[in-house]
Amino acid sequence: MPRGGPRVTHLSPEELQANNRPVLRRIAHLLRPYSSRMLAVAGVVVLAAVLSSMVPFLTRAVFDQALFGDGGPDLTLLGWLVAGMCVLPVLAALLGITQNWLTSTIGNSAMADLRSELFSHLQKMELAFFTTTKTGAIQSRLANDVAGVRTVLTDTATSILQNSVTVTAAFISMVILSWQLTILTVVLMPLFIWLQVRVGRRRQVLARRTQENLSEMTAITEESLSVSGILLSKVFNRGEAEAERYRRANLEQTKLQVEQAMTGRLFFATVQTFFAITPAIIYLFAGFLLTDRVPGGDDALTAGTLVAFTTVQARLQMPLIQLMRVSLDVQTSLALFRRIFEYLDLEPAIVDRPGAVTIRPEDLRGEVEFRDVWFRYPEPRALTGATGGSRFDEAAEAIDAVSTATEDDWTLSALSFTIAPGHMAALVGPSGSGKTTTTYLVPRFHDVSRGQVLIDGHDVRDLTLSSLADCVGMVTQEPYLFHGTIRDNIAYAKPGASADEIVRAAVDANIHDRIMSFPDGYETITGERGYRLSGGEKQRIAIARVLLKNPRILILDEATSALDNETERLVQEALERATQGRTTLAIAHRLSTIHNADVIFGLVDGRLVEQGTHEELLADEDGLYARLYREQFVNRRAPAQPMGNRGAAGPRARIQL
Repeated sequence: MPRGGPRVTHLSPEELQANNRPVLRRIAHLLRPYSSRMLAVAGVVVLAAVLSSMVPFLTRAVFDQALFGDGGPDLTLLGWLVAGMCVLPVLAALLGITQNWLTSTIGNSAMADLRSELFSHLQKMELAFFTTTKTGAIQSRLANDVAGVRTVLTDTATSILQNSVTVTAAFISMVILSWQLTILTVVLMPLFIWLQVRVGRRRQVLARRTQENLSEMTAITEESLSVSGILLSKVFNRGEAEAERYRRANLEQTKLQVEQAMTGRLFFATVQTFFAITPAIIYLFAGFLLTDRVPGGDDALTAGTLVAFTTVQARLQMPLIQLMRVSLDVQTSLALFRRIFEYLDLEPAIVDRPGAVTIRPEDLRGEVEFRDVWFRYPEPRALTGATGGSRFDEAAEAIDAVSTATEDDWTLSALSFTIAPGHMAALVGPSGSGKTTTTYLVPRFHDVSRGQVLIDGHDVRDLTLSSLADCVGMVTQEPYLFHGTIRDNIAYAKPGASADEIVRAAVDANIHDRIMSFPDGYETITGERGYRLSGGEKQRIAIARVLLKNPRILILDEATSALDNETERLVQEALERATQGRTTLAIAHRLSTIHNADVIFGLVDGRLVEQGTHEELLADEDGLYARLYREQFVNRRAPAQPMGNRGAAGPRARIQL
């Protein structure tokens, strides 16, 4: 199972802190479409804070005027004050419900936008990105990382605003009630803020490490618990080893989760203890104020003022602690946002050039030309932060690497050949000779490092990717079927195709009768990766999909292998129909299948060593094709055995794979 992936550059806490500002700007940009709703939330929060700040002043009036005024208890005034103290919380609760609805709508909508943007961006990435990145790691960023920032997008922004307004209103109320007691209450705030920043930086580092480990666990799950992974594990009796690998990652996740949970516990315990004992200190300090033992003492400090002040101070404790907690949560979430933005900052290596030309399959003759093509696979790109500033340096390094590469570094070297329109061309050679890589350059799954690949004289890099995809079809040895109906799998090539078109493609692919033998016919569920179907059935469905697409150029990358005689015959007939009238480039290992190919190209180590028809190449007894032919048909008892780990594709007249 693969263990590789893109390189991840770990940043120090100081570097992470320096990169927070651009991340915050991008989060704000993410919320910009919902600015009007956010203004409504701000209005609701401010109004709720104003209503809440009125309660302490009503409390002071109850004590100093309604209950212990100069004229004795005033029941009328007391009734109005009590009514006000009852109405205000009801109004605040209604405002809270409105606020929760608005924030939930904003946050979940923004998260959906982020998830869709990330998925759409990944769809644009080149094939090399996915061959060097674990599927589980990609899934982790889409699921775990985006889910991890849910709280920030749904609650945190509003919580910061709400608690900030509440703290500000409480502070103003405290100053109005007694500025001396206010100073006593906030004297340690600078120390708490400094400690909070230190704790936040540590939690941000831990959050990133936690998500990276979670990504690794997701990758292990995806690799080991997929159908293919389970089959491989059982075949090689690696179940216990895979379980142990997951257990180690799981233990590391537990350790990181505990460390992240405990970071800052002492800090918050200290803050809570301070606020818990503050009322007692306030009572003591008030006594000194009333006896004029403190400079600036105020002998007019009343019992109502003292009760109101401690009420406000108690109201200040919770929002202030929540504000500190939210601040830590934000710093933790910044690590997750940075991981998401790392993927969004990766520029697709293969994109449309400015002024790219759109072509249509019906307008093509189908000539394919490789003109002095050189190719080497790029190194995996590093992920270095939300700003993605290193990708330009990496691009320069990649160019330098290509320009200084030696001959042995190239996957393909000086490859030049032409396939005439409507002709069948076969690629032969030992495993690792570059046959599949050659075919991948036609639809621009990769871009050449040097030279050109041309279709009807057009450099494929000058064509739009979408129109190029419409003109090139491919059938592989292991066709991919998604979990869905047979109808949906065939129609994937042409959304909106009519039932007649789908049936006609299935008939041409020799699969219609087999489909109709299933109880559910075309509505039969294929299962994950088509595992409910046989290899031949999957292959013919894949051929039907290509026929429905109707491309001008067809690539057969080991289109069949390991099939029984009857299934092989059905697939052969389907391929014959598929190649009629199309330019076909086929990878061939069973040389008996390419006798009638218009041209055969022999590759060794990415270099073209010979080309010609079957008869021409067989005449050169020392040539690659002749040696391979003798190995298969002279030196072996079973001439149909495939060579290497691939199948073959053959000529238009008769294809035997």
